[in-house]
Amino acid sequence: MSTVGRRGASTPRELTRVGDRLSFVYLERCTVHRDSNAITAEDADGVTHIPSATIGTLLLGPGTRVTHQAMALLGDSGAGVAWVGEHGVRYYAGGRALTRSSGLIEAQATAWANRRTRLDVARAMYRLRFPGEDTTGRTRNELLGKEGTRLRECYKRESLRTGVPWRKREYHRDDFSAGDAPNQAVTAAAQCMYGVSHSVVAALGCSPGLGFVHSGHERSFVMDVADFYKTDIAIPAAFDAAVEGVDDIAARTRRMLRDRINRMGLLDRCVQDIKDLLGYDGTRDTTRADGTPSDRVTLQSDGDVMVEGGRNHGDEIIW
Repeated sequence: MSTVGRRGASTPRELTRVGDRLSFVYLERCTVHRDSNAITAEDADGVTHIPSATIGTLLLGPGTRVTHQAMALLGDSGAGVAWVGEHGVRYYAGGRALTRSSGLIEAQATAWANRRTRLDVARAMYRLRFPGEDTTGRTRNELLGKEGTRLRECYKRESLRTGVPWRKREYHRDDFSAGDAPNQAVTAAAQCMYGVSHSVVAALGCSPGLGFVHSGHERSFVMDVADFYKTDIAIPAAFDAAVEGVDDIAARTRRMLRDRINRMGLLDRCVQDIKDLLGYDGTRDTTRADGTPSDRVTLQSDGDVMVEGGRNHGDEIIW
């Protein structure tokens, strides 16, 4: 009888597209293990089964223990995993690409490596934040200034909508409770958004570190992507959570954010936005007849010609 550890890895045919997955699942004070192709969460109330291929990001909060088998299954399923500390202030993530093609990361690296195209992508990213405005010719300093104005106006607008008082944005890295209710909620929402965007970036096979607006951090591109949706998803959910005060605000923010993400179809939107920004049309992807991705390895030859891998080309190439 085979053990869990001897079961084969999931094939592309068996995996759920990232756009069709749950945005995130948060667990705390439990043991995370594996039962066949499901993740199990065991606590004092019993055992809960969660199909691994339906998870976008698994957030592991305080008091969680996770087994090697569970992590192997999550990695095989392409799920992002984020360890979040008390109140979600600390963050760590990992994952495996769902795509079998390097096309998107090559498009990302090509755009990032040239200063002109890197700025072009940055301007396109700001166009997503300022619908209807032409960012052509804008300098990075001008765009940063407009972004700051956009966030201040968003905080003011949400404060008026919900009746939650707002003074200014305060982030206390080492003391989550030092901020007032809306600041705590905004911090909790931001951490969840980073987890969701990281899972999409990883699932598409992009590099988290090659950012176009952010730079110098291992998750620069993740931050770029998360910021697209800050004013229409993350901040409104945070202020909705802050209406009820500071008690249990981190958990309440996660629930409201998850509902908003699912209602607005964020994962599908996020996938398409990344592809559009990088100008990727999917021509490098190879699929089977049923549309599922297939494994294909090619070798680079002269003139950007790709030849099939897994075969000896010694008799075909004239030296």
